[in-house]
Amino acid sequence: MSDKRLFVIRHGNTFDAGDVIRRVGGGTDLPLSRSGQVQAADLGRYFADQGIRPDLILVSPLKRTQQTADALIAAQPDLPAWQIEPRLNELDYGSDEGLPEDEVVARLGADALEAWDRYAQVPDGWRIDPAALVMDWSLLLEALRQSPAQTIVLVTSNGTARFILPLCEGAQVESIKLKTAAFCELALPEQDRPRILTWNQRAPKD
Repeated sequence: MSDKRLFVIRHGNTFDAGDVIRRVGGGTDLPLSRSGQVQAADLGRYFADQGIRPDLILVSPLKRTQQTADALIAAQPDLPAWQIEPRLNELDYGSDEGLPEDEVVARLGADALEAWDRYAQVPDGWRIDPAALVMDWSLLLEALRQSPAQTIVLVTSNGTARFILPLCEGAQVESIKLKTAAFCELALPEQDRPRILTWNQRAPKD
């Protein structure tokens, strides 16, 4: 049996230029901003142009992931409807949830946030259990192996996506932090570890 194609996508922007950028996780259900809608539309067109036709689309419970998936479907209307997968939900940033990013930096320090974005080291006060997140990914991957779907799209967040890396073969990537509306393609074998084919790639702008 050939490897399944697995696309892990970060949702598009939730803030535009001039907005106050806030640290938002699973407790804040923001929609895509205008620029995020454009990013998602570009991604949808790119997938259509490349002949990437998912037969399973899973999203988190949040609007921003669902709207990103909606743009994929709008570009290829015969794709299946998305389904909610709670394990794809964004993280819990504790008392920093919803705060302006400059206040989060002032509380934690730039070094702590850099360690988060480089090494997934959880800053003080965030309610994140890395081992549990890796286990969630492991269980989800096993469920996808059992699925008849061959091309699978998962729309999630930057914070959640990085915890698939410990399960992947050759997981040396330039940055574990995904850009908004970036996608990663993995080959998912029947038994072996997933292989990263591309990581943190954006669709060309229309």
